Amino acid sequence: MDKLKVSLLGSTGMVGQKMVKMLSSHPFIELTKVSASPAKIGKKYEEAVKWIEGEIPENVKDMKLVSTEPEDHKDVDVVLSALPNELAEDIELKLVRAGKIVVSNASPYRMDPEVPLINPEINWQHLELLKTQQNKRGWKGLLVKNPNCTAAIMSLPLKPLMELITQRKIIMTTLQAVSGAGYNGLSFMSIYNNIIPYIKGEEEKIPKEIGKMLGQVQDGQIINAKINARVTSIRVPIKVGHMGVINILLDDNDKIDIEEIKRELKNFKSLPQEKNLPTAPKKPIIVNEDESRPQPEIDLKIENGMAVSVGRISVENNVLRMIVLGDNLVRGAAGITILTVEVMKELGYI
Repeated sequence: MDKLKVSLLGSTGMVGQKMVKMLSSHPFIELTKVSASPAKIGKKYEEAVKWIEGEIPENVKDMKLVSTEPEDHKDVDVVLSALPNELAEDIELKLVRAGKIVVSNASPYRMDPEVPLINPEINWQHLELLKTQQNKRGWKGLLVKNPNCTAAIMSLPLKPLMELITQRKIIMTTLQAVSGAGYNGLSFMSIYNNIIPYIKGEEEKIPKEIGKMLGQVQDGQIINAKINARVTSIRVPIKVGHMGVINILLDDNDKIDIEEIKRELKNFKSLPQEKNLPTAPKKPIIVNEDESRPQPEIDLKIENGMAVSVGRISVENNVLRMIVLGDNLVRGAAGITILTVEVMKELGYI
C-alpha cells in the first residue's frame, strides 16, 4: 500500500508532539514535513522543539521545519493542523484555496454549516458535505475540523443516548486538566494547589459543538441537534484528562433501565471499529462498575488514550447521572485528527 503523505502545522506544540509520536509508527500515514512558527523555519526538528513525549522519533529528528506557505506543502496528500486558534484561520484557508486537504484541530470554522466537524465514531457521515463544499465555497481543496477536546470526549457517550438527550435538559460540569490550555497556558502559581471555576469560551463551545456533531446532513448542510445544556467548566490541577459530570433531567413518566443504558454504552461501535482502522479503539466507550472510577491515573491510557471511560451511572430523583473521562490530548486532539484522516481515506475522500 502506498503511504499517505502528510505534513503537520504546529508540530512543536503539545498536540503537535503527540501527533508526531502517534504517526511515527503508523502503518499507512507517513509524516514527511513539519512546520512551526516563522522563527523556527530551517531548523532541525530536534533543535526547534521542547520535546515532552519521551524520545523524539528517529525519522523526525533531522527534518527541517518548513513554512506554512502552500508551496512548502504541495507534495503532501493531507495537511494536519495543530495550530493555535489565533493563527489557524488565515493559514488554513490559504492552503485550502491552494488545493490542499486540511484536517484541523483549531476552532475557526468549526461551527460553519458546510464544514464537517468530525468525531469519527459519532458522525463520519457528515464527511458527505465535502462533495459540495468546494463548489459552494469556490475552494480548490477541502477543510475538515475536529471538535474542542472536551466536546470530543463528552459527545461519545451521549451518541448512544441520542433519543433521550434531545428531549431533556442536560446539566454538565467539566473538570479540565491544565494541558487543555497548552504548554504555556497557565502559570504554576495560578494553578498549583488551586481550582479555577471558569475557562473562557468553553461553556459556550461545548453544547454548540456537541449539537453539530449529533446533527443530520440535509440539503448539503448540517442541521444541528437541539441540545438543551447548561455547562460549567472548571480548570483543575492535573496534567492530562478531562472529566465531565453529566446530569440528564428526566420526566416523571420516564422509565429508565440502567442496565440497558450500560449495555448501549458498552456495545457502541461505529465505522472505525467495523473497518478496524489502526487508531480506532476496539471499544470506544468503557463502562466502569467500580464506584471510584473513572480516574485519570488509572483509566486514561486504556485503548492508547482513544477510549472514553464512563462510571457512576445511576438514576435518582429523576436525574440520570454519569461521570465521563477522556484523554484531552489524544481522544480530544491528536488521535481524533489521525482517525479522521483514516476514515477519509477509507471512504475515498483522500
